[in-house]
Amino acid sequence: MRISTLSAITVLGVIVSVQPALAASCYDLWYERNAIYNDNGYCFSTQLGQETFDNSDCYTSDVQLSRSEQRRVDSLKNQEDNRGCNVN
Repeated sequence: MRISTLSAITVLGVIVSVQPALAASCYDLWYERNAIYNDNGYCFSTQLGQETFDNSDCYTSDVQLSRSEQRRVDSLKNQEDNRGCNVN
């Protein structure tokens, strides 16, 4: 029984230590959020936005997102704020 308890603790330790590596970086969060805007025709004004996304097909600076898109953007912004991200 002691061996299986020790094995369980070892496996749990590996899982916990790998978890931070699976978390999205600040850039990943920024990219996913802005990809939603890009998909909805947003015209990026920052240099990073213009270098990352193709502005040739943009048509607005005031996008209208679906409810699910807005929830995802809000979640991403919240994660960025909680981490103190400042990509742009």
